[in-house]
Amino acid sequence: MITIISSTNRPESHTYKLAQYYQQKLREKGTEAGILSLTDLPCNLLQSDLYGKRSADFQPIQDIITQTDKFLFIIPEYNGSYPGVLKVLIDACSFPESFYDKKAALVGLSSGKYGNIRGVDHFTGVCHYIHLNVMSLKIHIASIHKELDENGQLFKADTIKFTNEQIDKFIAF
Repeated sequence: MITIISSTNRPESHTYKLAQYYQQKLREKGTEAGILSLTDLPCNLLQSDLYGKRSADFQPIQDIITQTDKFLFIIPEYNGSYPGVLKVLIDACSFPESFYDKKAALVGLSSGKYGNIRGVDHFTGVCHYIHLNVMSLKIHIASIHKELDENGQLFKADTIKFTNEQIDKFIAF
């Protein structure tokens, strides 16, 4: 099972639109993937599901993580790194079995000009620690607001070329 993680809890984000784009492109290539938006995390996650506790509200999310073989993380830049809510998700999941020896692809995005290079690098270190195998081709999409059209579709030829290459390699990964 493939799960695309929209790695922010910001409502109506470019991150979620990009997750939907990747889901559509995977489907067009014959591969189904679900989306887990971090907007769906329980509001009291910090109190209810860290340090070995498990709530009924988080259990469905843990089940998705457990059943997933391959993750595609869409990671926006927050203060020069990745969103804290993504780290909270990782911390709330059962360790080490949630991610151990599974596979991941990483996509960074930002409103600025670097496409969250630093945040993807930071998150790669976390992935290595939890034994999540990261695909070497990482995509960084800068100025995301200039990359998506009104229908949530990428339209610039070079961005489409590189995301298609990543998707093809992710399917084979």
